[in-house]
Amino acid sequence: MISLIAALTKNYIIGIHNTIPWYIPEDLLWFKRNTINKPIIMGRLTFESIGYPLKNRINIVVSRKKLINFNEVIWVKSIEEAITLVKHEEEAIVIGGGLIYDQMLRYANRLYLTHINFETFGDTYFPIYNSKNWKVTFRKLCSNFKNKNINYYFEILDR
Repeated sequence: MISLIAALTKNYIIGIHNTIPWYIPEDLLWFKRNTINKPIIMGRLTFESIGYPLKNRINIVVSRKKLINFNEVIWVKSIEEAITLVKHEEEAIVIGGGLIYDQMLRYANRLYLTHINFETFGDTYFPIYNSKNWKVTFRKLCSNFKNKNINYYFEILDR
């Protein structure tokens, strides 16, 4: 099964200048809990923004060329190659960025989303998806009062 995990604002922003424009520690825990011990698929820019392979996960980076030599990273040249690599896994998680999300959404059976209840400026977007094609199977409302009173909610959608 292919799943996508992302944190996005009301206007679908997921990043700016290869960074995330907010800091929500609970979202980082949500990310870790839902990706640990699973293969993760990401684009080169996402990998560069993280800066290192994530532990206890198979790190698969989609890029036309191998740029950084890490033993813990599997480099593939296309999303099709990434999908073939994980076809026997129970679940593989796509972690970004915008272009990879856009290409992989059609293959996804599950979305792990953190909806952040504000709009902001950015240059990277999560693809707009038709909510009628997805069923909400989990939702948890949250607030982060330590960080400018950010309201957000976690959601899992399946199809």
